Amino acid sequence: MRGKLYGVSVGPGDPELMTLKAVRIIRESDVIAIPNIGHKRQTAYSIAEEYLAGKELLDCATPMTREHDVACVAYEKIADDLCALLDTGKTVAYLCLGDIAIYSSYMYVHDIVVGRGYEAEVIPGVTSFSACAARLGTTLCEGPERLLVAPVMASDIDDVLDVPANKVFMKSGSAVHDLRDTLEAHGQLEDASMVANCGLPDEKVFERFADIEDDADYFSVVIVKERR
Repeated sequence: MRGKLYGVSVGPGDPELMTLKAVRIIRESDVIAIPNIGHKRQTAYSIAEEYLAGKELLDCATPMTREHDVACVAYEKIADDLCALLDTGKTVAYLCLGDIAIYSSYMYVHDIVVGRGYEAEVIPGVTSFSACAARLGTTLCEGPERLLVAPVMASDIDDVLDVPANKVFMKSGSAVHDLRDTLEAHGQLEDASMVANCGLPDEKVFERFADIEDDADYFSVVIVKERR
Protein backbone atom coordinates (compact mmCIF):
# COMPACT_ATOMS: atom_id res chain seq x y z
CA MET A 1 0.00 0.00 0.00
CA ARG A 2 1.14 3.54 -0.70
CA GLY A 3 1.95 5.87 2.15
CA LYS A 4 0.36 9.27 2.75
CA LEU A 5 1.88 12.73 2.51
CA TYR A 6 1.10 15.39 5.11
CA GLY A 7 1.90 19.05 4.70
CA VAL A 8 2.40 20.07 8.32
CA SER A 9 2.24 23.73 9.35
CA VAL A 10 4.55 24.27 12.33
CA GLY A 11 3.63 27.88 13.09
CA PRO A 12 5.70 31.07 12.99
CA GLY A 13 8.59 30.24 15.32
CA ASP A 14 7.65 29.47 18.91
CA PRO A 15 7.46 25.64 19.27
CA GLU A 16 4.60 26.09 21.74
CA LEU A 17 2.47 27.46 18.90
CA MET A 18 2.55 24.14 17.06
CA THR A 19 -0.88 22.53 17.07
CA LEU A 20 -1.56 19.24 18.81
CA LYS A 21 -2.42 17.73 15.44
CA ALA A 22 0.87 18.86 13.92
CA VAL A 23 2.80 17.25 16.77
CA ARG A 24 0.81 14.01 16.46
CA ILE A 25 1.35 13.76 12.69
CA ILE A 26 5.09 14.38 13.09
CA ARG A 27 5.34 11.69 15.78
CA GLU A 28 3.38 9.17 13.70
CA SER A 29 5.19 9.80 10.40
CA ASP A 30 8.00 7.58 9.16
CA VAL A 31 9.89 10.33 7.34
CA ILE A 32 10.14 14.07 7.95
CA ALA A 33 10.69 16.19 4.84
CA ILE A 34 12.37 19.53 5.48
CA PRO A 35 12.71 22.45 3.04
CA ASN A 36 16.34 23.50 2.55
CA ILE A 37 17.05 26.80 0.77
CA GLY A 38 20.70 26.06 0.19
CA HIS A 39 22.96 26.43 3.21
CA LYS A 40 21.41 24.50 6.08
CA ARG A 41 18.15 23.16 7.43
CA GLN A 42 15.96 26.07 8.17
CA THR A 43 13.54 27.36 10.76
CA ALA A 44 10.87 24.70 10.31
CA TYR A 45 13.39 22.09 11.41
CA SER A 46 14.38 24.09 14.49
CA ILE A 47 10.76 24.60 15.54
CA ALA A 48 9.92 20.89 15.41
CA GLU A 49 13.33 19.57 16.46
CA GLU A 50 12.08 18.30 19.82
CA TYR A 51 9.94 15.73 17.99
CA LEU A 52 12.45 14.63 15.34
CA ALA A 53 14.79 12.41 17.35
CA GLY A 54 15.33 9.11 15.56
CA LYS A 55 13.29 10.16 12.54
CA GLU A 56 14.40 9.58 8.97
CA LEU A 57 14.90 13.02 7.41
CA LEU A 58 14.58 14.09 3.78
CA ASP A 59 16.21 17.38 2.79
CA CYS A 60 14.21 19.10 0.05
CA ALA A 61 16.27 21.59 -1.93
CA THR A 62 14.01 24.61 -2.33
CA PRO A 63 15.70 27.49 -4.18
CA MET A 64 14.67 31.03 -3.27
CA THR A 65 14.12 32.29 -6.80
CA ARG A 66 11.57 34.20 -8.85
CA GLU A 67 12.52 32.22 -11.96
CA HIS A 68 9.45 30.08 -12.56
CA ASP A 69 11.23 27.40 -14.61
CA VAL A 70 13.95 26.91 -11.99
CA ALA A 71 11.39 26.63 -9.20
CA CYS A 72 9.27 24.14 -11.16
CA VAL A 73 12.26 21.86 -11.72
CA ALA A 74 12.95 21.89 -7.97
CA TYR A 75 9.31 21.13 -7.11
CA GLU A 76 9.25 18.19 -9.55
CA LYS A 77 12.44 16.80 -7.98
CA ILE A 78 10.99 17.10 -4.49
CA ALA A 79 7.79 15.40 -5.67
CA ASP A 80 9.86 12.58 -7.18
CA ASP A 81 11.64 12.00 -3.87
CA LEU A 82 8.40 12.11 -1.89
CA CYS A 83 6.58 9.75 -4.23
CA ALA A 84 9.47 7.27 -4.05
CA LEU A 85 9.00 7.16 -0.28
CA LEU A 86 5.23 6.91 -0.56
CA ASP A 87 5.61 3.96 -2.93
CA THR A 88 7.37 2.05 -0.14
CA GLY A 89 4.38 2.60 2.15
CA LYS A 90 6.00 5.27 4.30
CA THR A 91 4.08 8.17 5.76
CA VAL A 92 5.82 11.49 5.13
CA ALA A 93 5.37 14.80 7.00
CA TYR A 94 6.59 17.85 5.08
CA LEU A 95 7.27 20.69 7.53
CA CYS A 96 6.30 24.26 6.64
CA LEU A 97 6.54 27.56 8.48
CA GLY A 98 3.43 29.40 9.58
CA ASP A 99 0.29 28.19 7.87
CA ILE A 100 0.62 26.34 4.58
CA ALA A 101 -2.31 28.22 3.04
CA ILE A 102 -0.37 31.51 3.25
CA TYR A 103 2.35 31.87 0.58
CA SER A 104 3.81 28.40 1.06
CA SER A 105 5.91 26.74 -1.64
CA TYR A 106 4.73 23.37 -0.31
CA MET A 107 1.43 23.64 -2.14
CA TYR A 108 3.19 23.46 -5.52
CA VAL A 109 4.66 20.12 -4.45
CA HIS A 110 1.35 19.03 -2.93
CA ASP A 111 -0.49 19.60 -6.21
CA ILE A 112 2.11 17.60 -8.16
CA VAL A 113 1.91 14.66 -5.74
CA VAL A 114 -1.90 14.67 -5.69
CA GLY A 115 -1.93 14.97 -9.48
CA ARG A 116 0.06 11.75 -9.66
CA GLY A 117 -2.66 9.96 -7.72
CA TYR A 118 -1.20 9.95 -4.21
CA GLU A 119 -3.07 10.82 -1.02
CA ALA A 120 -2.06 14.04 0.72
CA GLU A 121 -3.48 16.17 3.52
CA VAL A 122 -2.71 19.68 4.76
CA ILE A 123 -2.47 20.41 8.50
CA PRO A 124 -3.18 24.11 9.21
CA GLY A 125 -1.23 26.21 11.69
CA VAL A 126 -0.80 29.60 13.33
CA THR A 127 0.03 32.32 10.80
CA SER A 128 3.01 34.62 11.24
CA PHE A 129 0.83 37.73 11.19
CA SER A 130 -1.51 36.34 13.86
CA ALA A 131 1.50 35.72 16.10
CA CYS A 132 2.91 39.18 15.33
CA ALA A 133 -0.39 40.88 16.19
CA ALA A 134 -0.48 38.98 19.48
CA ARG A 135 3.13 39.99 20.21
CA LEU A 136 2.23 43.63 19.57
CA GLY A 137 -0.93 43.34 21.68
CA THR A 138 -3.13 44.53 18.85
CA THR A 139 -5.92 43.23 16.64
CA LEU A 140 -5.72 42.50 12.95
CA CYS A 141 -9.31 43.54 12.37
CA GLU A 142 -12.40 44.16 14.42
CA GLY A 143 -16.00 45.11 13.79
CA PRO A 144 -16.45 46.06 10.12
CA GLU A 145 -12.71 46.43 9.46
CA ARG A 146 -11.18 44.57 6.54
CA LEU A 147 -7.78 42.90 6.38
CA LEU A 148 -5.50 42.88 3.36
CA VAL A 149 -2.42 40.62 3.19
CA ALA A 150 0.30 41.18 0.61
CA PRO A 151 3.91 40.09 0.01
CA VAL A 152 6.18 43.11 -0.34
CA MET A 153 8.49 41.41 -2.83
CA ALA A 154 5.72 40.55 -5.29
CA SER A 155 4.97 43.96 -6.76
CA ASP A 156 4.60 47.68 -6.23
CA ILE A 157 2.40 48.29 -3.19
CA ASP A 158 1.12 51.78 -3.99
CA ASP A 159 -2.23 50.40 -5.12
CA VAL A 160 -2.50 48.33 -1.94
CA LEU A 161 -2.08 51.38 0.27
CA ASP A 162 -5.06 53.03 -1.35
CA VAL A 163 -7.37 50.23 -0.18
CA PRO A 164 -9.34 51.10 2.99
CA ALA A 165 -8.27 48.20 5.21
CA ASN A 166 -5.81 47.14 7.86
CA LYS A 167 -2.80 45.74 6.04
CA VAL A 168 -0.23 43.02 6.59
CA PHE A 169 2.98 43.05 4.56
CA MET A 170 4.88 39.77 4.56
CA LYS A 171 8.31 38.72 3.29
CA SER A 172 9.57 42.26 3.68
CA GLY A 173 13.25 41.35 4.04
CA SER A 174 15.55 43.52 1.93
CA ALA A 175 12.58 45.60 0.78
CA VAL A 176 11.69 46.74 4.29
CA HIS A 177 13.34 50.15 3.94
CA ASP A 178 11.58 50.79 0.64
CA LEU A 179 8.34 49.85 2.38
CA ARG A 180 9.06 52.33 5.16
CA ASP A 181 9.70 55.10 2.63
CA THR A 182 6.53 54.27 0.72
CA LEU A 183 4.42 54.29 3.87
CA GLU A 184 5.90 57.65 4.83
CA ALA A 185 5.08 59.06 1.39
CA HIS A 186 1.48 57.91 1.84
CA GLY A 187 1.21 59.33 5.36
CA GLN A 188 0.83 55.87 6.93
CA LEU A 189 4.20 55.33 8.58
CA GLU A 190 3.03 56.32 12.05
CA ASP A 191 0.27 53.70 11.83
CA ALA A 192 2.72 50.85 11.20
CA SER A 193 4.46 48.31 13.46
CA MET A 194 6.84 45.46 12.70
CA VAL A 195 7.95 42.15 14.21
CA ALA A 196 10.95 40.27 12.84
CA ASN A 197 11.52 36.56 13.54
CA CYS A 198 8.43 36.35 15.72
CA GLY A 199 8.80 33.70 18.41
CA LEU A 200 12.42 32.94 17.57
CA PRO A 201 15.47 33.64 19.78
CA ASP A 202 16.43 36.67 17.66
CA GLU A 203 12.95 38.20 17.66
CA LYS A 204 12.76 41.99 17.31
CA VAL A 205 9.67 44.06 18.00
CA PHE A 206 9.17 47.59 16.71
CA GLU A 207 5.94 49.16 17.90
CA ARG A 208 6.88 52.06 15.63
CA PHE A 209 7.95 50.84 12.20
CA ALA A 210 9.70 54.17 11.78
CA ASP A 211 12.27 53.04 14.38
CA ILE A 212 13.51 49.96 12.52
CA GLU A 213 17.23 49.27 12.39
CA ASP A 214 19.44 49.07 9.32
CA ASP A 215 19.20 45.30 8.90
CA ALA A 216 15.92 43.49 8.43
CA ASP A 217 15.32 39.75 8.31
CA TYR A 218 13.35 38.00 5.55
CA PHE A 219 10.83 36.96 8.21
CA SER A 220 9.67 40.50 8.91
CA VAL A 221 5.97 41.24 9.14
CA VAL A 222 4.67 44.82 9.01
CA ILE A 223 1.16 45.62 10.24
CA VAL A 224 -0.43 48.91 9.19
CA LYS A 225 -3.64 49.89 10.96
CA GLU A 226 -6.21 51.95 9.07
CA ARG A 227 -6.60 55.31 10.76
CA ARG A 228 -10.09 55.73 12.15
